[in-house]
Amino acid sequence: MNRTLRPIAAVALASVLSAPVAAQWLNYPTPGIPRLPDGKPDLSAPVPRQADGKPDLSGIWRGAGPLYRFNIAQDLQTADIQPWAEELFLQRVRDSRKDSPLAKCLPVSVPFHNFFNLTRVVQTPALMVMLYESPNSPHRTVFTDGRDLPKDPNPAWLGYSIGRWESDTLVVTTAGFNDRGWLDSAGHPQTESLRIT
Repeated sequence: MNRTLRPIAAVALASVLSAPVAAQWLNYPTPGIPRLPDGKPDLSAPVPRQADGKPDLSGIWRGAGPLYRFNIAQDLQTADIQPWAEELFLQRVRDSRKDSPLAKCLPVSVPFHNFFNLTRVVQTPALMVMLYESPNSPHRTVFTDGRDLPKDPNPAWLGYSIGRWESDTLVVTTAGFNDRGWLDSAGHPQTESLRIT
């Protein structure tokens, strides 16, 4: 083998062999998680609760699946979509979705954000923070301290969210979006008047 190729081959071999080592997850179990005798999480254990008795949603969550990630409007009829929105959607399809927020390294919006891989929820009595494992991710804050939605919010990618508990169900209302986000990866548009509960 040529002398100049040996160092290159050694570096290439080292990088290929070290990749599996870098991908290993250290076994640091999360404290407070009920476990079965084999060490796996006990998914039938009672719901963890905060000091105020509300369910504690803190932890890492995964979306239910990609059913609506690509096309949130898949169950709608054409008559259910405003003509300007349908035309903008079709234009985005014709343009191969080249202007999607992801293609432009911009944040994605709610509900599109909720379809990505993992989300870490940090819960306190006054708010919840959602940290997304997705590209270009700002965090999302849901205020649970009883405040109202702002009357004239500064439009933002993830809007402004407030939550309230109805028994053990957290009901979140979000408004104050900008009009640059997409509702899904297919390209359905949103406006500043979007309100999601």
